[in-house]
Amino acid sequence: MLAGESGLGKTTFVNTLFSTTVKGYNDDSSRHKKPIQKTVEISVTKAELEEKGFKVRLNIVDTPGFGDNVNNRDAWQPLVEFIDDQHESYMRQEQQPNRKDKVDMRVHACVYFIRPTGHGLKPLDIETIRKLSTRVNVIPVIAKADTLSKEEISAFKDRIRQTLHAQNIQVYRPATEEELGPSSQGPAGGLNGSGANGAASANSLAHAIYDSMPYSVIASEKDIVVGDGKPVKGRQYLWGVAEVENDEHCDFNKLRNLLIRTHMLDLVLSTEELHYEAYRSQQMETRQFGEGRTHRLVNPKYKEEEDALRKSFSEQVKAAEARFRTWEATLIRKRDELNKDLEDTHSQIRALEAEYEQLARQKR
Repeated sequence: MLAGESGLGKTTFVNTLFSTTVKGYNDDSSRHKKPIQKTVEISVTKAELEEKGFKVRLNIVDTPGFGDNVNNRDAWQPLVEFIDDQHESYMRQEQQPNRKDKVDMRVHACVYFIRPTGHGLKPLDIETIRKLSTRVNVIPVIAKADTLSKEEISAFKDRIRQTLHAQNIQVYRPATEEELGPSSQGPAGGLNGSGANGAASANSLAHAIYDSMPYSVIASEKDIVVGDGKPVKGRQYLWGVAEVENDEHCDFNKLRNLLIRTHMLDLVLSTEELHYEAYRSQQMETRQFGEGRTHRLVNPKYKEEEDALRKSFSEQVKAAEARFRTWEATLIRKRDELNKDLEDTHSQIRALEAEYEQLARQKR
């Protein structure tokens, strides 16, 4: 899931992360002609990536409209509802007799993009991360890190860490081998069976990844040729090039390792063992078997669509009733006209019969 305000480079980030166009860009050329978006939408993009025979089915959940309004109260609610709905769907599938073909749409990681103001987290960021952190692995990211200097990024990270600690918000923390215990080690003692050296390397990598949180990110799909003639992903400025994969410039490599290399399985397992189990336990304690989940807030997008459908249906019913009344009035008018013609015909027949009887009496 990609969460955060519009214009922070979420689409560019995910395309840079997988080195291909996974998610298309919105057409902003005519956005001034469109009405103002009042609701937070949930957009799911599905893709299947393959590299060296290894296939990954990817579901990217975007949240257009988040944080774009003046009043962003409860803007986080559609995100929470979507995550809970996926847990609910998976739990219902587990309760079925046949559980072989389960569809898992649970969100294993939420990359939350923070605007690079350099001041700290906004109240909306704090409340959203608080709500999401109890349901999904939240990974905070400082977007467009090339707009800040190294000193500003370092100070900004410290403020974010202090705020999260003061608010008692737990974001995703990569587990080290000491925390996992001996059961997670391979035959030779390390995660990959590489012994003490492998364990030390894995631990140092986990500590380095966690210490860099929140991750400063630069995203770009453009190749720029640097001084040695080597093309790199980055952004060209008058003062030089901000390289995406340069650890001196940003934490993109660490975040990529965390998401799709070293900790992908840990993200899936923590979702299964921590967040999903917490949701399942809570629902089993508060609900009866077979009872549906109560939605705290209906998605405003669907509410508006429902209201529009109701209005359209009402208008169609009114139009049909008006046509029916017109047809009924026409039929009644034609019936009256036919009845009048019929009465006139009967009157003429009676007059002719009377005239015939009179002529017959005269002849006698």
